Amino acid sequence: FFFLYEDEAHEHIAKAEKYLQTSFMKWKPDYDSAASEYAKAAVAFKNAKQLEPAKEAYLLEAEAHTSNGSYPPAALTYWAFEQAGMMLKDMQRLPEAVQYIEKASMMYVENGTPDTAAMALDRAGKLIEALDLAKAVHLYQQAAGVFENEERLRQAVELVGKASRLLVRQQKFDEAAVSLQKEKNMYKEIENYPTCFKKTIAQVLVHLHRRDYVAAEKCVRESYSIPGFSGSEDCVAMEQLLQGYDDQDEEQVSHVCTSPLLKYMDNDYAKLALSLTVPGGGKKKAAASAAASGDSGAAPPEEEEDEYAGGLC
Repeated sequence: FFFLYEDEAHEHIAKAEKYLQTSFMKWKPDYDSAASEYAKAAVAFKNAKQLEPAKEAYLLEAEAHTSNGSYPPAALTYWAFEQAGMMLKDMQRLPEAVQYIEKASMMYVENGTPDTAAMALDRAGKLIEALDLAKAVHLYQQAAGVFENEERLRQAVELVGKASRLLVRQQKFDEAAVSLQKEKNMYKEIENYPTCFKKTIAQVLVHLHRRDYVAAEKCVRESYSIPGFSGSEDCVAMEQLLQGYDDQDEEQVSHVCTSPLLKYMDNDYAKLALSLTVPGGGKKKAAASAAASGDSGAAPPEEEEDEYAGGLC
């Protein structure tokens, strides 16, 4: 039956072209009727599994609506662009698909339908994630910005969270640190304090991967002002992690990083915990263990090393 749909589609295209023709008695093209026919043609092509012609028909529909220039057709223009994007998605031409969906979303913003715009950007982000993480981050951040401008922080913070995780996955730790701070501030503003605790853990892991112990410690210190953080299991774990890291105690760092508290975080952060290493390979801890062993044969080398090290100061 596919060929019947294809024939139907071509009939609608012919009608649309006829509506666009002008003559001595018809000075202006009938864009509204042409757009309607192009929309019908697009659906028929889609039913015939002819995705490229379907995409082209949607773009012709959008062009007719744009030429018509009045408001309900304007809303249909965005829809037509988005549908063209979806045809490209079905053809696995994802970068092109995202371009059309992004274009539609910007038009939604400009014409006063920001919610629809943000949802379109979120969909585009999901589409491109497997192919281009950096583009997905950009789309999620755009969507979050739209929601934030509308003071819809609960929706915005979810999208900032998606961006944070993808930045960590790309090991863009400087950008991830900024994104996580924004995310944490938003959760604090909506008084979701337990999630703030989890974001503090994520921040500490990111900063330690950046080898910035001072920034990690600052995140924990600032979190003491969040209701319920001080004395919580999250707080205790981060204090232990920072102490172990500062002491170059690999055993303590590993104990915290493999604990259920960190193990069952979002996968990207759990991986950060498991891959965290101590600077210097835990030398301080090894030296302390040797000193505490009480082995009389091991004591003189320890003293000689200390004296030699002192002589260099």
